[in-house]
Amino acid sequence: MNYFKGRKAVLATMHGKEKVIAPLLKELDIEVVVPLALNTDLFGTFTRDIKRAGNQLEAARAKAKVALAITGLDLAIASEGSFGSHPAIPWVQSNLELVLLVDKENDIEIRGHARSSETNANGIYVSSFAEAKKIVKEWGFPKHGLVVRNSENGNTIYKGITTYEELENRIQQLLGIIFRKKVFIETDLRAHMNPTRMKNIGIATEDLLKNMKSFCPKCQCPGFVVIDTKKGLPCGGCGLATDMISAYIYGCQKCKYEERRLRPDTKETTDPGQCNYCNP
Repeated sequence: MNYFKGRKAVLATMHGKEKVIAPLLKELDIEVVVPLALNTDLFGTFTRDIKRAGNQLEAARAKAKVALAITGLDLAIASEGSFGSHPAIPWVQSNLELVLLVDKENDIEIRGHARSSETNANGIYVSSFAEAKKIVKEWGFPKHGLVVRNSENGNTIYKGITTYEELENRIQQLLGIIFRKKVFIETDLRAHMNPTRMKNIGIATEDLLKNMKSFCPKCQCPGFVVIDTKKGLPCGGCGLATDMISAYIYGCQKCKYEERRLRPDTKETTDPGQCNYCNP
């Protein structure tokens, strides 16, 4: 059964994400359309003036739901990004991208993820254009857009700055206000203003595509993916179980079938350095 062939999917974006998402989904014969009447900023902004609608997954679902309602289609794609500390690498910033597919006709949901430590999420106070000019080049400006605002969480915000002339004008404009000695500049993290993030959205879409092509062995529903892990990979020194993953549990959201699969690298033991007994 081909769940997606010849169908139209509405992509909930106003920031050009179709440039990386649409070409990849052509492989499954899905035509991506972008609604004109959808303001995705209502679900949260990176500039923090509008709080995100729930967590990352909930915000993506909310975007997809509205996009479906606007267009009357039954297949939607929504993307949501976040920036923060890398969960596995101390002191390193990372970007986690989620690309969500909601299939209303078949009542299924499939996700793709990508995390990257390659990010230019930055922000700093500056007291002059000359100071800002030295900094923003390291941030990838003008290829990557900027935001200038009166303070880190201030409500006077100028987004989408991509020229030095506009950067200077906005900084001078805000510094011209009496008693203001500094302004806050930050990278514009919206997809169409941030090629580094857009690249990661493409990688997350590739992961989504892989999951869409993973079928349940029992009912053939797509989205047969890892839903849990099992620890206990034996230590290569003492043979006791460790906290390292030994197997993955795949599950089907439709018929609830589950399958245990050994880790793909076929490791039978782990290094004693990962053992709480050999290396307490």
